[in-house]
Amino acid sequence: MMTSIKGGEKAIDASHRLLSKRRRGDPRIAELSVDQIREQLSLAVDRVMNEGSLYDPTLAALAIKQAEGDLIEAIYLLRAYRTTMRRFGYTRPLDTAAMIVRRRISTTHKDIPGGQFLGPTYDYTHRLLDFSLLQEAEDEDGLPLSTDFTSDDMHLRHDAGFLSRTDVVEEELPDDSSGVADLTREPLKFPSTRDQRLQNLVRGDEGFLMALCYSTMRGYGRNHPYVAEMRHGDVSVVMEIPEIDLDIGIGTVRVTECRTIHMTVGKPDTLPHYTRGYGLLFGHCERKALSVAVVDRALRGAEFGEERRFPAQDEEFVLSHSDCVAASGLVQHLKLPHYVDFQAELQLLRQLREDYNTRAERAAGMENEDAR
Repeated sequence: MMTSIKGGEKAIDASHRLLSKRRRGDPRIAELSVDQIREQLSLAVDRVMNEGSLYDPTLAALAIKQAEGDLIEAIYLLRAYRTTMRRFGYTRPLDTAAMIVRRRISTTHKDIPGGQFLGPTYDYTHRLLDFSLLQEAEDEDGLPLSTDFTSDDMHLRHDAGFLSRTDVVEEELPDDSSGVADLTREPLKFPSTRDQRLQNLVRGDEGFLMALCYSTMRGYGRNHPYVAEMRHGDVSVVMEIPEIDLDIGIGTVRVTECRTIHMTVGKPDTLPHYTRGYGLLFGHCERKALSVAVVDRALRGAEFGEERRFPAQDEEFVLSHSDCVAASGLVQHLKLPHYVDFQAELQLLRQLREDYNTRAERAAGMENEDAR
């Protein structure tokens, strides 16, 4: 929809000034720094990095500050900045089996090789407001509380219990030498491949994906999952330099990985077995990683001969409507001037009403003649 806009530059400039004033808030209160956002609002930062498709906690924190905490606007800002960056190389696939684990759980087996590590989680909190946070938190020695978990870091291999060593659960997909799609450079096409779907889901809106995940467990997909493994930690990033045939570690990224298993009766010529869902995201974002894994499995229904009748199983519906930047842009454009469009529609509406009244009068006249 195209709209003609003329003038209003002074009003827009004034709006920008008011926006800056509101963002700063009460000048008597210390300004919130980007470092504070990065370190103390880390879960919000992680979401912005995922849906913004850029791993940079500082820039994500800056976007959150600029957007006054509006995460969708911050995601938009970070993704827009990403488009200006030049790609200079490629990295190897992350080896999550070599992750320095900060948290690792499994809901299918209590005892797994290496053990379970609860780590930092809200899963067992009482969901009661902690009014002590109104004051600066300190430990018993009067020193700031530490969140350094490096003393407990572990290298743990992937294992979903005995199931992973039997044919009860499907095998991990083999490496695909044909290459991996890049949704940031190539448009999504249907039917899509699994690598495209997983990229799209990572960039998707967390709330939308969680709602789809929820729907599959409430009868709109028959898809109750088990968390075979959820792990969070630091993974090395290895970059390939083809000119000298050398791989070099360039740093680490913090990620969350979720592996789910789902029972399926399979095709007529296949034994019933467990199938897999998968999610891998930047930062600590277990709720979204689990939602991605469940929706990933729901979208694989055709592979297992399942009837696809529900929204979470429709790849075009899910992938075309999960992007919060696209959704926000289309929704918020409704606030822009639509004067020309509305006048054209209003003129059409008036014409339709006149035609309706003319037909009604004509019908009434014919009834009167018949009555006489």
